[in-house]
Amino acid sequence: MIALHLALLEIPLHQAVPYVAAAYIAFFALILIYLAIMSGKLSRIERELGELTELAARRPGSSEEHDAP
Repeated sequence: MIALHLALLEIPLHQAVPYVAAAYIAFFALILIYLAIMSGKLSRIERELGELTELAARRPGSSEEHDAP
């Protein structure tokens, strides 16, 4: 019974190619979106870290000799 059901669900190769291609394109698009989001977050964190470093350097009594707390 299961084999008959699976045989009915089979798609000929010439009909399956567009679906497989669409799945790969969708996956690639999701990866690109994820990388764009992570890149934006990384640049924001780097910018904020630079601002914090400048604020710490301008703070009275701070010296670059004492990096460790």
